Amino acid sequence: MSGEEEENAAELKIGDEFLKAKCLMNCEVSLILEHKYEQLQQMSEDPMNQVSQVFEKSLQYVKRFSRYKNPDAVRQVREILSRYQLAEFELCVLGNLCPETVEEAIAMVPSIKTKGRAHDDEAIEKMLNDLSMIKKFE
Repeated sequence: MSGEEEENAAELKIGDEFLKAKCLMNCEVSLILEHKYEQLQQMSEDPMNQVSQVFEKSLQYVKRFSRYKNPDAVRQVREILSRYQLAEFELCVLGNLCPETVEEAIAMVPSIKTKGRAHDDEAIEKMLNDLSMIKKFE
């Protein structure tokens, strides 16, 4: 991104590095950290010796704010959101915040309406309905 162009997440002007980066939802980070925590417990007789305070706090945070707990549900959320050609940033915001209405989704991620491949309200509604079905059956 050039120095003259101002960053604006609402228009998905977030810098080339960030646009190309792989983002993870809190629920995905939670699964990764849980797996690592289990590995550390198996490797040590005293698992607390292997886990830093930052690791513990990070795990607590993502567990608290993860909307989806079941690994299959986490996979399905990413699959559903990926069908809509969302940028990684958009996908993760919607997956983390789980808006319930089209208006909420647009307020949280305005770029889904303002970008060249803008989604219509019906497509956004279907996406939100698909996500709510996963949450219902989790």
